[in-house]
Amino acid sequence: MSDAKLAGAPDPSDFFRLDGKVAFVGGAGSVGPGWGNGKATAALLARRGAKVFCTDISADAVQETVDIIASEGGTAQAFVMDATSSDSVQTAVKTCVEAFGGIDITVNNVGGSVPGGVVEMAEDVWDRQVALNLNSAYLGCKYTIPHILQRGGGAIVNLSSIVAIRMGEGRVHSAYTATKSAVIALSRSIAIQHAAQGLRCNTVIPGLLHTPLVEARLVAQLGAADAEALIQKRAKQIPMKQAGTGWDVANAILYLVSKEAGHVTGTELIVDGGLAAAMPG
Repeated sequence: MSDAKLAGAPDPSDFFRLDGKVAFVGGAGSVGPGWGNGKATAALLARRGAKVFCTDISADAVQETVDIIASEGGTAQAFVMDATSSDSVQTAVKTCVEAFGGIDITVNNVGGSVPGGVVEMAEDVWDRQVALNLNSAYLGCKYTIPHILQRGGGAIVNLSSIVAIRMGEGRVHSAYTATKSAVIALSRSIAIQHAAQGLRCNTVIPGLLHTPLVEARLVAQLGAADAEALIQKRAKQIPMKQAGTGWDVANAILYLVSKEAGHVTGTELIVDGGLAAAMPG
């Protein structure tokens, strides 16, 4: 094949490499044994060559992630961060830049749901949901974007949820739905504002996953008899008849922060086994 035909074609030996990149990952710990979205993402980005600054509210959880990365020969640093606190986020960003020289990639993976409609939900619960699900993404973007721009551009991925685009009957979580919908709009706004500066911003929308969150929180929250019963019930709702994992989300994030997604910005990547596209049976 002529050189002209190969011009601009990707190097087959260099797919999804992140060598020389610094990734700032929020929610990089896991709430229980196994691989949550943030933990899997941090490990995967490190495996592809990035230096990963791992933050989480839990010191033990984030240190476990860093220890795994180190055991695999990767480079990572742990930092205990409250993603809803401006001071905490600013200190984390400053520490990351001091440790690794800058930031190229930001992954905002912090959130949680509280059931309830607007009438029955207390105002303080609503406010905490806004802080946890929306303000955390805002702060993560606000304080890392200047550093990404200093490097000539980079990539941000914010985590939303399937509830942002598909309503389910029987379990209302108005604050979670509203805030995760807002995360999509936030990502699009950032993407358009900074597109010409080489900064890309996208959203990953996970569906019904089987991560440590199921056993740690959802079993009690949903009043399920046991974890396995809940897992099977959730799987039956998915066209693929199996729940996704933290690795499915991590793979989507890897694509969006890599040079292979260099012309992708202001959009959403749904990781849900076909759930959003399916009509109720």
